[in-house]
Amino acid sequence: MPSICFYFQIHQPYRVKKMRVFDVGETDNYFDEEGDTLRNNRAIAEKVARKSYIPMLRVLRDLLVQYPEFKFTFSISGVALQQFEAWIPEIIDMLRDLALTGRVEFLSETSHHSLSFLYSPKEFRKQVESHRNHIERLFGVTPTSFRNTELIYNNALAKEVEDMGFTAILAEGWDPLLGDRTPNQVYQAPNVSRIVTLVKNYRLSDDIAFRFSNQGWTSWPLTSEKFANWVHSVAGNGELINLFMDFETFGEHQWEDTGIFNFMRALPGAILQHPDFDFVTVTEAAQRYPVRGIYDAHAPVTWADTERDLTAWMGNPMQLEALRSVYSLEDAVHESGDAAVLEDWRKLQTSDHFYYMCTKYFADGDVHKYFSPFDTPYEAFVAYNNALADLRSRLHIHLRSK
Repeated sequence: MPSICFYFQIHQPYRVKKMRVFDVGETDNYFDEEGDTLRNNRAIAEKVARKSYIPMLRVLRDLLVQYPEFKFTFSISGVALQQFEAWIPEIIDMLRDLALTGRVEFLSETSHHSLSFLYSPKEFRKQVESHRNHIERLFGVTPTSFRNTELIYNNALAKEVEDMGFTAILAEGWDPLLGDRTPNQVYQAPNVSRIVTLVKNYRLSDDIAFRFSNQGWTSWPLTSEKFANWVHSVAGNGELINLFMDFETFGEHQWEDTGIFNFMRALPGAILQHPDFDFVTVTEAAQRYPVRGIYDAHAPVTWADTERDLTAWMGNPMQLEALRSVYSLEDAVHESGDAAVLEDWRKLQTSDHFYYMCTKYFADGDVHKYFSPFDTPYEAFVAYNNALADLRSRLHIHLRSK
């Protein structure tokens, strides 16, 4: 029986305000820009909630009522949860209601959507533990599977996460690693014994997430019946179809007037027209299906940009310098014992800051520009560096006073 595994990523960063060099030493508020700007985090979170989160959560709630077979998985960054608790508690209530159905899984990830695994395994473990505690406190469930920031994955991460006790880990189903094999089965890293790897079927996922409203696409318009037929064609040639995508696909990247909500309302019914298909959560998929092969990722693979490597965050000297600088403060931050400093340091680790500094051109560059709240990557770098300089100044004051 082939299964559909929907995983939705929910994330909102705390964007750095437009910090000037003259602001260093004058404010320790790096994130709460006011006014009508793309860096007003509260305004952006509330806008996305109206357009995407709340209407899509209602759609999913109705689908769970309508179809007892329907299930799916969330991964929600800790910084997104912080913003919902502070500004849009209605979303927390809606997520709690979904959790109570027992048919919605919550994954574990780093609390601050960081690249910490690449820079500090110790900090990585602390953030994963913090996020797990956050999920338990809000929803009363303990995550058993894991996804890393931006689906960054390699063999070393699979081993690390296995040692932390997780059952499954998610990854991009990237062609150079799969070769002529299908993404529609369960794999395993070569250096682990228990944890399994579920790989994204990026073609089918991107048909919804990226191509749905593209009127130049030969398959436009995409209907639920058409997509279900594509899924059904996997029968006999795969066991598990992993549809991984940003939750903001619904209502934010694909606006309501494209018909994306109606598409999703009809999709489970269209898929269930084939009696051999059902839905599973990530951990259920890991438990139900056997490992069919090795997914050998020596170098990190991600779901970002055309290269699927780390260049979205680590592709130019500005990004590398910003990352080196923030992680160089780790020992001093912990030595300070200041909770506010620790929290600001972790918010400055969020991967989006480095994404905004990307200087790629062509299609990837357009995507980075679309998401960035700054006019140029250089503005993003300057604002970030000024915030980091102020944090460094606060650290010096704390350490001198000890």
